[in-house]
Amino acid sequence: MKKIFTTLTLIIALAAVGTAQAPTKPATDDNNCYTKWAQKFQDRGAEDVADGTYADVIISIRSGSDAECYNGKCDVKDGKVTTMYIKLEDGTFEQIKRKARYENVPLIITNGMSSPLLTMESDLINVLFVKKIKPKKAGFVKAAEPTDD
Repeated sequence: MKKIFTTLTLIIALAAVGTAQAPTKPATDDNNCYTKWAQKFQDRGAEDVADGTYADVIISIRSGSDAECYNGKCDVKDGKVTTMYIKLEDGTFEQIKRKARYENVPLIITNGMSSPLLTMESDLINVLFVKKIKPKKAGFVKAAEPTDD
């Protein structure tokens, strides 16, 4: 009888441990600089990007779920990014010379963002034309509450 009671107690204890909630894992940081900017472009839209040199862009370099965003400049021709530069602390620019995994894939600009450049290191590089984001739409004006006049 004592053996049965001990076995039942053990079974109940194991069942309780098995049904206990596992500790929650912290969520990954999907709110990196790239996703924040991409959401803003999606929400507001962007004006078309004409050919020329733009010294007011953001260069986003992503690796997995990590992203780093840098001030930069780029050259645009026929709606495509042709060269990219990252701004250095002394105000000069250094050209990004990463080797693309696939040759001759153009970086087409759509809605103020370039298509990603996939590098041999599996990084993704985008150019964000932040000055081309459309202005925030005006909100609605609320009516006054009724009074007893």
